[in-house]
Amino acid sequence: MKRMMGASLLLVFGAGVPVLAQMQMGMGMDMFSRPAIMKVFHPVVGKGAQYQSNSTTGGINRMEELALIGKDTVDGKDAYWMQMVNVDSNGKSVGGKALITVADFQVHRMIMDVPGQGLMEMPANMMMMSAKNRQNMQERMNEWHSVGSETVTVRAGTFSCEHWRNDKEHEDLWTSDKIVPFGMVKQQGPNSVMLLVKTLDNVQDRYSGPAKKFDMQQMIQQMQQQRQQNQ
Repeated sequence: MKRMMGASLLLVFGAGVPVLAQMQMGMGMDMFSRPAIMKVFHPVVGKGAQYQSNSTTGGINRMEELALIGKDTVDGKDAYWMQMVNVDSNGKSVGGKALITVADFQVHRMIMDVPGQGLMEMPANMMMMSAKNRQNMQERMNEWHSVGSETVTVRAGTFSCEHWRNDKEHEDLWTSDKIVPFGMVKQQGPNSVMLLVKTLDNVQDRYSGPAKKFDMQQMIQQMQQQRQQNQ
């Protein structure tokens, strides 16, 4: 798993939208059987965090934001709207929001700001994971284990953190219960490092306009037309 929870779901948005698949890592599991690392989720509406992600292999650096912008219910379960924004080194921004139930971390709705298309709501079948993928995700989550407490200093300040390690993936993660929504202060892996730049307050919904239903066939046709125009 290239990044845990907040870090890894931080916007695969631009890549086409298994986007929040990694956020569904706990899907289908009983609340008390989920891996201990799941406790880092801290839901407070209006708050969030901004991160700087740097590649250690010469790749693209970017700024990423995660925030909770609303609360709802789905089938009687508490659910939150999570907003995600990714700004690359050229200033290009992509993002969207997803409605997630806390008990199982299942994504129920997803709205994306698709470049050139505006706001689009993804169909439910694009957000579901197969039983095999759910099992794989659960196994990956179980690879994380706590190695103690440490004090970590980043641009956002100094935090008392719990240090998590994934020996198989050679990754480390430092979390604090002061950070919304996923507690992450620092993440470091073989090819990248992600650091908390600042905490966010009074975060507003950037994607509150009307959203069209996503039509894959229509999008493919439009992309083909654009390519032909650019030739």
